[in-house]
Amino acid sequence: MAKGVPIKIERITSDGWERLRAVRLRALADTPDAFGMTLAEDEARLPEDWQMECEDDVAAMFFAVCQRSDVGFVVGDCYSEFDRYTHEERVAGLFWMWVAPEARGRGTGGALIEAVIGWARQNRYRRISLDVGNENAPAIQLYKSKGFLPTGNTSSLPPPREHIHEHERVLALE
Repeated sequence: MAKGVPIKIERITSDGWERLRAVRLRALADTPDAFGMTLAEDEARLPEDWQMECEDDVAAMFFAVCQRSDVGFVVGDCYSEFDRYTHEERVAGLFWMWVAPEARGRGTGGALIEAVIGWARQNRYRRISLDVGNENAPAIQLYKSKGFLPTGNTSSLPPPREHIHEHERVLALE
């Protein structure tokens, strides 16, 4: 991929489930310690599971596309479905962030984050929250550059990667 080739951000529609599956499986193969699910778990998911992901009217999923190839994705979703966030209202979550190796360092991650920020503002969320691996220095720096600040909340990934520790970062939108 040539450096000067532009990256386009597209919102995933309900018919994009096969693309979502392909990119997600590629992401899990590339960076297995960055996600709560394993490659084997996502490979075993049925087509209707992927279709339901794309039909979620609360979530917004975005692809980064370069020369008709999907080179990244991110999900913005309401955090209310997660127990530790149920006490807070109007908090969006940034999930499943991934950029393909050939698209890193070109502003792709920043463009995906901006897509989620725009979606969250449009839907009047007050904050966006995310978890990032403590050892993932490039992602931490990217989130910091976009204004995401650490909250002090920490967690670990589920087995078999419970040795991966994460911390929460939040961006205030108000």
